Amino acid sequence: MFGKRLGRASNPLGIEEMLVLAQSQQPEQVGGVDVEAFSRNVARLVEEGGRALAAYLKPREEGRSDREFADEAAEVVKTLGHVAEYWLADPQRAVELQRRLGKAYLDLWAAAARRLAGEQTPPVAAPEPADRRFADPEWSSNQFYDFLKQAYLLTAQWANRLVADAADLDPHTRQKAEFYVRQIVNAISPTNFVLTNPELLRETLTSNAENLARGMHMLADDIAAGRGDLRIRQSDSSMFEVGRNLATTPGKVIFQNDLMQLIQYEPTTAAVFKRPLLIVPPWINKFYVLDLTPEKSFIKWCVDQGLTVFCISWVNPDADLAQKTFEDYVRDGPIAALDVIEKATGEDEVHAIGYCVGGTMLSVALAAMAAWGDRRIVSATLFAAQVDFTYAGDLKVFVDDEQVKAIEQRMAQQGYLKAKSMADVFNLLRSNDLIWPYVINNYLKGKAPFPFDLLYWNSDATRLPAANHSFYLRNCYLNNTLSKGTVKIGDTPIDLNAIKIPIYNLATREDHIAPPKSVMLGSKFFGGPVRFVLSGSGHIAGVVNPPERKKYQYWTGPRPRGADLDKWLAKAKEHPGSWWPDWLAWLNKQGAGKVPARVPGDGALKPIEDAPGSYVKVRA
Repeated sequence: MFGKRLGRASNPLGIEEMLVLAQSQQPEQVGGVDVEAFSRNVARLVEEGGRALAAYLKPREEGRSDREFADEAAEVVKTLGHVAEYWLADPQRAVELQRRLGKAYLDLWAAAARRLAGEQTPPVAAPEPADRRFADPEWSSNQFYDFLKQAYLLTAQWANRLVADAADLDPHTRQKAEFYVRQIVNAISPTNFVLTNPELLRETLTSNAENLARGMHMLADDIAAGRGDLRIRQSDSSMFEVGRNLATTPGKVIFQNDLMQLIQYEPTTAAVFKRPLLIVPPWINKFYVLDLTPEKSFIKWCVDQGLTVFCISWVNPDADLAQKTFEDYVRDGPIAALDVIEKATGEDEVHAIGYCVGGTMLSVALAAMAAWGDRRIVSATLFAAQVDFTYAGDLKVFVDDEQVKAIEQRMAQQGYLKAKSMADVFNLLRSNDLIWPYVINNYLKGKAPFPFDLLYWNSDATRLPAANHSFYLRNCYLNNTLSKGTVKIGDTPIDLNAIKIPIYNLATREDHIAPPKSVMLGSKFFGGPVRFVLSGSGHIAGVVNPPERKKYQYWTGPRPRGADLDKWLAKAKEHPGSWWPDWLAWLNKQGAGKVPARVPGDGALKPIEDAPGSYVKVRA
């Protein structure tokens, strides 16, 4: 009473009324969730969802969508239909299929019941050690999520066995089915959904769904950026700019034509190797993967070792270049570059590097030059490059006669293959690394991705001219004619055995694009000495591995004559760190001495513009 009267003496409201009023001014809390904030964020979520839907529908309402997705979906249905036919053709097989999955679930249920009763039970199914999706402790400590995780893993194992045990599938159909099942299994993982991922659910409740509202905003922006297709951001693109903090090694563009610019880099040593170095990057991506930040730049490292480096920067082609053929790329790319280097330096002997499809093209050019009597390239280095496509990996999933015809029809309409098409394919090869982690981080956690130079480069995709890409698909992936000697450049047959110069053939052990088995097999087709080296890591990190970082390892051994990688590794020697010094030592053995450093523009050709040039800055 005293407190109430005291309160009333100084305030017309008593303490009880003040508490009621104070509580009425605070957002209502339910289980730690701010209902009012949660409701506002759900409203934002719906609003941003409408914006995302509008961005998706806009090009389709305007008639600007294509049939690419429909063609791909039809291919998936057709392929998995062959798997279903095998199992359903025999009732006993179908019963066995159901029994196998049912038994797995019953074993899981029994283990869960024993655990619920307090018994220690080993998991029925466990993720692979390298599987980072289930790293959150609650996937194991919380019995519900542990049960969900194991049920998913058992289902995934069963789905994979569906394909593996389907005896009547031809090898190509089996490879496609395995790939499609893997994509479906990756997509339905419980880690990809809010209500079945403990980390996402905690984030949603503690932020009152702010994460989902932010994520939907990013999703709408990314669909708009993709002009109706989702362009998943893998890096904070605002942090990077080509020529500002990427591709910054000083140099000059000294030549250009319709297909490429040729960059000559400024020396950092007083003397340089007499023979210049020509780098032929893939036209499927941009050259600056070899010139990222200065600390990671292979080009800068080569310059610092005393090499006069020239690098091709391919154009990002449009419909005007639709009829540019593979032969045009060979003649207007590496062959034209050799002419320019000779004018700029006076040297008619050059070392050359080809990366990925750039290495395939360099090999074609070398074989043609051998037939022409052109000896200007005295050694060649191939980075993760294939010349035989027997073991070309999961990229062959997308290459059969029907699919190539469908691609050619789409390219005929616009004159090129869209950059997004190839980028999506590369991302699907490692969807659990390059797709789903960013879906979770960006759109479900609502967090912007970290700035990462390599992933910025990965998203800076290029278009591919119709005629060139069609030739590449048919002669390499579909018919594998390059190693058979039936490819021609003009009237010149391409015989890889005619290449007698030394070859440094680098494969990367975890490569999904140019599998090491495929690169290794290519070694046997060259007619000269081959040093085969296997690097740790994958298609990019296994190549871009500066010695200062002391990462990964590499193996050296005898020249392989087949595709048995395990057999070769049994005889190979493992070395810690980067293969770059090994390559430089190999290059030094080619001899020819040193000369005073060459400055771009001091020769017969005057600079057009500063490196990295303008071609590389054209975005698709």
